[in-house]
Amino acid sequence: MKHLRLAILAVPVFLATAAFAQNQVATLRNTAPLDQQGEATQIPGIVNTDIRQVRNYPDQPPLIPHKTDNYQVDLNANKCLTCHSRTAVEVSQAPMISVTHFMNREGQTLGAVSPRRYFCTQCHVVQTNARPLVENEFVDVDKVLDYVHSKQGGAD
Repeated sequence: MKHLRLAILAVPVFLATAAFAQNQVATLRNTAPLDQQGEATQIPGIVNTDIRQVRNYPDQPPLIPHKTDNYQVDLNANKCLTCHSRTAVEVSQAPMISVTHFMNREGQTLGAVSPRRYFCTQCHVVQTNARPLVENEFVDVDKVLDYVHSKQGGAD
């Protein structure tokens, strides 16, 4: 009987929590209720400026600032390396792939791109003009240091 009373008391709490969660999720779905099919959003366009993007955090793989449609990246070929390989950057003026791409699991430097770093789009993605779903509150370390230095300078 005690368990039945607890179960009965838990139902309103569960329903209130479910309603709250539905309202929270709905904001990420263009305000369409979960039980209805919302209108599909436009697929974001690819930024094709060839201008390098600022990284959002240390060790972030660089974003690709150009289209990669029809790029072949498989066991037979890697289109990215036609511009970004060590031997191609002088002609292409593209940034060379990082030296870390030439290291194996043991940290030994290889003469060619490591097989575990060969498939570029595992880590690198094209930049799009997509609207963020949530606000980004990330603060770059340079801004943090500027803030700290301004506070220290004001105290002197």
